[in-house]
Amino acid sequence: MTINQFEKPRWLRDLLRFLSLKSHFVLSGNIQDLQVQEITSGTLAAVPLQTSLAIELYQRGYEHVVAFDVVRGVRVLSRNGASQASPSVIESLGLTSIDQVPSAAERAHVALTAIAANEGAPVCLIFDFASRLTVRNDSLSQGEHTLFSRAFVNSLTARPRPHGEQRLPFYNTVIWVVDKEGDLPDWLMLGNPGIRHIPIPKPDHIMRRAIAPSLFRSLPQSKQLAEADANKSLSQFVEQTEGLLLVDLNAIMQLCRNEGLSILQVADAVRRYKVGVTEDPWQKIEKTKIRNAMAFVQSRVKGQDHAVVHMLDIIKRSVTGVGGDGRSGRPRGVVFLAGPSGVGKTELAKTVTSLLFGDENAYIRFDMSEFSAEHSDQRLIGAPPGYVGYDVGGELTNAIREKPFSVVLFDEIEKAHPRILDKFLQVLDDGVLTSGRGDRVYFSESFIVFTSNLGIYRTDATGNRVLNVSAEDPAEQVRSKVREEIERHFKVSLNRPEILNRIGENVIVFDFIRPEFAAQILRQMVDATLRGLADREIIVSISDVAFTTLSELCLSDLSNGGRGIRNKLELHLVNPLARALFDCDAKPESKWLVSSINAGTTTQMRMEDMGDRE
Repeated sequence: MTINQFEKPRWLRDLLRFLSLKSHFVLSGNIQDLQVQEITSGTLAAVPLQTSLAIELYQRGYEHVVAFDVVRGVRVLSRNGASQASPSVIESLGLTSIDQVPSAAERAHVALTAIAANEGAPVCLIFDFASRLTVRNDSLSQGEHTLFSRAFVNSLTARPRPHGEQRLPFYNTVIWVVDKEGDLPDWLMLGNPGIRHIPIPKPDHIMRRAIAPSLFRSLPQSKQLAEADANKSLSQFVEQTEGLLLVDLNAIMQLCRNEGLSILQVADAVRRYKVGVTEDPWQKIEKTKIRNAMAFVQSRVKGQDHAVVHMLDIIKRSVTGVGGDGRSGRPRGVVFLAGPSGVGKTELAKTVTSLLFGDENAYIRFDMSEFSAEHSDQRLIGAPPGYVGYDVGGELTNAIREKPFSVVLFDEIEKAHPRILDKFLQVLDDGVLTSGRGDRVYFSESFIVFTSNLGIYRTDATGNRVLNVSAEDPAEQVRSKVREEIERHFKVSLNRPEILNRIGENVIVFDFIRPEFAAQILRQMVDATLRGLADREIIVSISDVAFTTLSELCLSDLSNGGRGIRNKLELHLVNPLARALFDCDAKPESKWLVSSINAGTTTQMRMEDMGDRE
């Protein structure tokens, strides 16, 4: 973008337009950020707000620009915005003894009175950090009330005077720079025709694009890079920094210089700046491990091959970056795992975490049944200002800030209040969530997993809850019916089709546990139980007859999936086995055989001491 295409920010154009019409201005909003300023013809730079104001006001024709704040007192700004030693100016304005005034509000009153009384060339007074002039604007001290009363009267009674060759009207202008408009007394602001409030917004796409070439000139290879490559890198940088301030952009360039990153690596610098870490665990994931992950996942999630393949495809896409739009804002992956209870949805999430980060407990889990109340979203993002817990932050935003590279599991998402679901729109679309304290938390390096039992039941025409699918239905019919019911739930019941639309085709429907896989799950659970005893040097084996009986007892009803099998296993194996070992006072290095299992009111088993036979 050339300088001919650059246009001053709207807030600045508004200020310059009204300088001859109003005597007081209030600037609020993005006041601590840098501002795009034309330093010389054809050269743009990001400068502090005070510097930008000084440059523009001197160009407009003001004789002096004076700044005041509660810490540094009065100082004269030069034409480039820097503070300068100007005792003659201070003396001519009658501000020589201002430092001897005891309170900040009284010193500000002296400065305002002196500037308002100036009859020479026009002067502008900038009250920097004006929000700090009062402790509470609804309970002013005597000095604070006197200051703002003077400002109120001056804003209504001030009159412009002609100045310069063109004899344009000039006020002795007063600019109040505050965090928000409400930091000044309401009676000063509301209905006052002598004051113009001008909000300063965060830098938009145009401002970021305007300043980007100036920032890029300090990076290695910036002059050697082809124009097409340079423009591509610039565009990518502008897109990736959506929502950031110019001071953030400047810091990203400094990060590039500190770490020796070239113009082609700016995207990596943006990612590092957002998430706050240098290392990228996604780049450290062993490709061979992912490539050979099918058998590893299938060993833990039985009978869900289609779900495993779909999940691994998403993981491979996340690791390789295929399908990314260049902004790197959205989460690395988003999946919605649906299906009957106990079929392996949560187990798949744990397995994926173990696959990616080497520890299945490294995921961040939220039981969404705890967020069924309308205002429980405050637990996730934090309470807003003025409410209890504001300083603590939200559970979700705090967790992501601490562990940006993680699998985030939202378990049983359908049990959350619909208002909670709205919070995920920004996360799924832009990969960002604003906490109650106003901090932006980035999800660009996280892998998000939703689990749900939606679609297993439906509401019939009479309003009763009935089964939508059963274990007798073919797998394809289960997937079709569940997916149809999920769409109906989001589009009709919740009236939130946009949430499902952002998840896209990543809704993975699990099948019921079929008998052939149920037997494998049972064998796996039994082996795990016996291994636990072997670790304590108690060797237990089960005869074929006993295992056949156990299988009949545990696999007679598969409606509750693997969790149901585990419950039956505890009833018919774990509990009676613990009872038998306790009653016979089993010692380490002993060996036992479960020869038979008899079901009844309480399951009984016959144990044989194999150590006596050796």
